[in-house]
Amino acid sequence: MIDEKLEGIFADVVRRNPGELEFQQAVREVLESLGPVLVKDPELAEHKVIERICEPERQVIFRVPWQDDTGEIQINRGFRVEFNSALGPYKGGLRFHPSVHLGTVKFLGFEQTFKNALTGMPIGGGKGGADFDPKGRSDTEVMRFCQSFMTELYRHLGEHTDVPAGDVGVGTREIGYLFGQYKRITNRYESGVLTGKGIDWSGALVRTEATGYGTVFFARKMLAARGDSLDGKTCVVSGSGNVAVYAIEKVNQLGGRVVACSDSDGYVVDEKGIDVEVLKAVKLDERGRIADYADRCGTARFHTKGSVWEVPCDVALPCATQNELTGRDAAALIRNGCIAVAEGANMPTTPEGVRAFLDAGVLFGPGKAANAGGVATSALEMQQNASRDSWTFEHTEARLAEIMASIHDRCFATADEFGAPGNYVVGANIASFLKVGRAMVALGLV
Repeated sequence: MIDEKLEGIFADVVRRNPGELEFQQAVREVLESLGPVLVKDPELAEHKVIERICEPERQVIFRVPWQDDTGEIQINRGFRVEFNSALGPYKGGLRFHPSVHLGTVKFLGFEQTFKNALTGMPIGGGKGGADFDPKGRSDTEVMRFCQSFMTELYRHLGEHTDVPAGDVGVGTREIGYLFGQYKRITNRYESGVLTGKGIDWSGALVRTEATGYGTVFFARKMLAARGDSLDGKTCVVSGSGNVAVYAIEKVNQLGGRVVACSDSDGYVVDEKGIDVEVLKAVKLDERGRIADYADRCGTARFHTKGSVWEVPCDVALPCATQNELTGRDAAALIRNGCIAVAEGANMPTTPEGVRAFLDAGVLFGPGKAANAGGVATSALEMQQNASRDSWTFEHTEARLAEIMASIHDRCFATADEFGAPGNYVVGANIASFLKVGRAMVALGLV
């Protein structure tokens, strides 16, 4: 429940952002944790930090015209929401998907602000994207779209201003086309203006794996706080894209066994454990479907009905998209013995699902904490670009593990300090809000 002192603020957010349900949901989820903060630190209320933090500093919407391979002109809509720069330049991914609209980007930018604060790195929060679907498009079509997109967006970017990265639908291929167009327009090899670049052209090792690896590192820390480990645990992962694949890989490396994963067509169950190398080949190299994995692995069964969350497991890692894990799904996981959930995607669990996990005593790592490894490693990429340096895979992964451990410990300690021991939702929301809010007060009315 929202503290009565904050009800008016939330009502104003709803009034000012009509129809943007995901953004409203993200704001409400944070505000529900902040009542005790205003009692302990009333200066934040006096400076209207909550009201200011709920309003993006800048919202850019633009037309993206491009030509497909048949010569037909296509029109898409592009977005960049520069949400908060109190801690550093705006930092957050670009999402290319037909479902993208302003409310989506605002919710992601709002979440990104708090996520980035938890990393301890000097980066603010932002997000962007377009309602363009790269699925089924040729490389040349994707290139034309990316060039048109960057022709408008470039004027808002800079390594000290706004640094995008990839997200759903935006991988190394798309980042390459975007960076190439930025370089062409500006006549500068400003490698720090985009992260997620290819290793051969100023990219960083571990960036591809970082979000999935980091989510598993966070899950490991939650279990360790209860005297447990991932070793021997049965896991279920939703999705089969970049985050999901590398979450599966790290679970395997730490002694767990992932028995199911999914895509928009359905899900596969492989009791022997998902073969991550086959999955990489199907999903990342060939851009195939999860049903193709089942065709190649005789022990796997493909399902088009039901939910991947009906598969019994000890640990669940939702790594697909927002609001994919409902209250009903949470009840199924709890009934089947799930003891820990770490969100690899952004806000993948509905409010009903979150409440069910917390009420049942299931360890629950919210996305702003559990999947912060991706943006943390993007910040490490920015460090390497600024120093013209290149770190080894082992060094970068060790830094990632340290950052995720630090995020866990900060959330754990903050939850305990504010009277909600073991509640990582409260811990993540308050710790990140205090960091951003105090910086906003220090910078004055900006």
